This record gives sequence, structure tokens and C-alpha cells, in this order.
Amino acid sequence: MKALLSWREGDDGLAPRQRILAMMVLMSGSVMAVLNINMVNIALPTIARELGVSSAASVWVINVYQLVGAASMLTFAALGYRIGRYRLYIGGMVIFVLTSLACALAPNLAWLVAFRALQGLGAAAMMSIGPSLYRVIFPTRLLGRAMGLTALTVSMAVAAGPALGGVILALADWPWLFWVNLPFGVAAIWLAVRALPWEDSHPHRFDVLGALLSALGLGAFVVMLDSFAGAAETGLRSVALLAVVSVVAMSAFVARQRRLEAPLLPLVIFREQRFTLAVITSFFSFLAQAMAFVSLPFLFQSVQGYTPLESAFLFTPWPLGVMIGAPLGGRLADRYAAPLICAIGLALFIVGMALLALLGESPATLDIIWRSAVCGLGFGLYQAPNNREMMGSLPLERSGSASGVLASVRTFGQSVGAALVALVLSGIMTADTENALSVSLALWLGMFSAMVALVTSTSRFALRRGRYSQA
Repeated sequence: MKALLSWREGDDGLAPRQRILAMMVLMSGSVMAVLNINMVNIALPTIARELGVSSAASVWVINVYQLVGAASMLTFAALGYRIGRYRLYIGGMVIFVLTSLACALAPNLAWLVAFRALQGLGAAAMMSIGPSLYRVIFPTRLLGRAMGLTALTVSMAVAAGPALGGVILALADWPWLFWVNLPFGVAAIWLAVRALPWEDSHPHRFDVLGALLSALGLGAFVVMLDSFAGAAETGLRSVALLAVVSVVAMSAFVARQRRLEAPLLPLVIFREQRFTLAVITSFFSFLAQAMAFVSLPFLFQSVQGYTPLESAFLFTPWPLGVMIGAPLGGRLADRYAAPLICAIGLALFIVGMALLALLGESPATLDIIWRSAVCGLGFGLYQAPNNREMMGSLPLERSGSASGVLASVRTFGQSVGAALVALVLSGIMTADTENALSVSLALWLGMFSAMVALVTSTSRFALRRGRYSQA
């Protein structure tokens, strides 16, 4: 933290005191968006019971939040250019807080899902442009440390979400999962109005048709992935239809972006090899992490016999490892070439994934804990430098687009990973051994995805070494 307050002659970014206040705002937005998912996730059985709906129907409380966010990330990143990121970020916070109030007062599932969709829009507005604001707030020489602190904050929210949700449900009804957002959110809005850097709006025309095509293509893709594992029961027709809609919409979107002078997503950013390789690395690494996160509960509960609460605590070493590795990776990336730090972190992550895949049916609890911690440490060590590379490889005026791509790639990597695990586990039989083999297969596939990320990351060494000199 002391380094983030330092000042040198010629530094860009904000003055140290305003820098820290602005960072507190961005950390608050990340905590609200991430914590909300993890707290509500653990409450789905309670929500289903108290609203009198099926468990399958209650899952839409989570799904619609993520679907709307995934479909609108690129649109919000572009809208930040049009109206200014100051207005958009605070507007996203206001929507998130107001819809928290609405969710707490929702009389039935239909209204709750509708308000959660709007809440997903508020979260997407914050998450899509948050990383780009770090480029404005911090000097380039401290960007890696700032990204590391962000990863640390998100990991804390991931680790604390299930436990905090459990405590709230033990003391109060499920609406309090949303009531608690109000005082925290109001305080964050008050600070954001005073601390975030002001930006003027830009007069160029906003591409409404491009935004609609983007939302349709990305949204159809996410729904297709969610539907793919159940295709054996529902038929392949709906999956094929969604795939066609996604491909046609995204093809039309790309063709339109090439023609416009002020496109929603400037495709020229992908000509920068450092940026493109960082994007590909991020996709495969988040795919690998999602495969582990989705498959491990089956291993812990269905095969090894842990309770859901015990399973939640067995996950804790992973985000704790990220909390250690991310700040360290960020500091190292400010001093050394980011791809080198990424490679070390990904190699450690691959080792951790292999160790988890080799757990077997009756491992000691300590074996699970230290292997999960290795995964988290490696992922954290990789994540902050790679995010720094994505945000720092483009000119400052392109940081909004980079931020939207970063958020979208993370979301879609997680969606593809979850769909692949569902596809693998759809063949699970009743025998515990076959369950263990299926989960292990999912973990090995995740490890293979992490290896692809490592190969992509190390290919950046072929670029001119001078391009990685730190400002």
C-alpha cells in the first residue's frame, strides 16, 4: 500500500491521496458485484423453499445475473467513451443499489429474476470499465501492483461470500442478502462522486445496432453453453438454433465494426500482439479455473462424502492462495517482464491442477488444502501480470475497450469451462469410482487448458524484448 502512495517526477495518474480514495471506490464495486453472486448462490435452496418454486427454477436467480452481464460487457465499455466512465461507473453503482432494494422486496420469483437482471446490468457497468480506470488513476509504473490488489480484493470476496451468506441466513431471512448492500452501496456512491476522476462525454454517435448485435450474439452463446450439457434430454435442435443465432449476430457485429469510424469495439486493438496473446491466455486460464471450481464440489461431496459446508471451507485455500500470489505477481510485473511472471504462475497452476486430479477417492483433508492452495497461488501469481499486460499494451485512449474485452473474456472462459464440466459429468454413473474418474477427467481437461494458456503466454517471449521495458 505504501508503494501505491509514492510519487515520482513525471508520474501520470492521480495524486497519491486521491489515488487511494479512487481505488477504494473500485474495490468496493468489485466486492459488491462478486460477493453478491457467492452469497446468493448458497441461498438458492432457501429461496426456492420460501418462494414455493423448484430448485431448477431458482437457479435463474444466478443465471440471469450472469447472462445479462456477459451480454452487455462490450456495450458498457463503449458507452463509457460516449458518456464518460465517471458517469457510467456511478450510474452502475446506483442501479446496483436500487435493484438490491427491489430484490429484497420482491414478492415472488418472477419479480426477483427481473430485478436480478437489472442488477446484472449495474454490475456489468462497473466491472466492464473498472480495469480501464486503473490506467487513469495509477502511474504506469504501479499498474501491476494496482491490478494485484484488485485480484486480492476479488479473492477475498470469493472466499468470504459463502460464509457470509451462511451467517446471514442463520440470523435472518433471505431478503437480508440484498438489504446488506444498501448501507455499503450508499457509502460507496458517496465516495465515488468525490474521488473518481471526472471525464467529459464524447460527441461521437453511439452504435445502437452494434450494441444489440453484440448482446444478441454473446447472450445466445452463453445460453447455448448452458443448454449444451442437457442436449441429450432436450434435443440438439435448440442448441443448434442458439449457435446459429450467435454466429450470425456476431458475424454481423464484426462486419459492422469494420465499416464504422467510431465502432463499438475497435478491432484495431487486436493488431497489438501483446494484447491479443494476453486475451487468449486469459480465456484459457479462466476456463481451467472454472472447470476446477465446478467439478471439485462433486468430488468433495459425491465421492468423498463431505457436507456442503465442509466443501465450502475446502475451497477457501484457493482464494487465499490468490490473495498471496496476486499482490506478489503485481509487484514483480512492475519490475520484470510480465510474460515471465505469467509463465511462472501458470506453471505452478498446472502443477496444482495435476495434484488435484491425482487426489483419489479418500484423501486426507490436509492433502486437499495444500493442493488447492498451490492452484490459487499459481493463478494469483499469473493473473495480475497478465491483466497488466492487457491494460498496459494499448494506448490510454483504448483502455476502455481493453477493459471491456478483459471482462468479457473472463466471463466467457468461465462459461465455457462450466459447460465442459457439465458435459463430462453428464456421463456420470452411480458408482463412486466412476464418479471419481469423471471428476478427475474434468480436472485433467482443465489442466490441459492451463497448458494451452502457458504456451500462449510464453509465445510472447518471441516479441522484441525491448517492448517489455517497464515505464
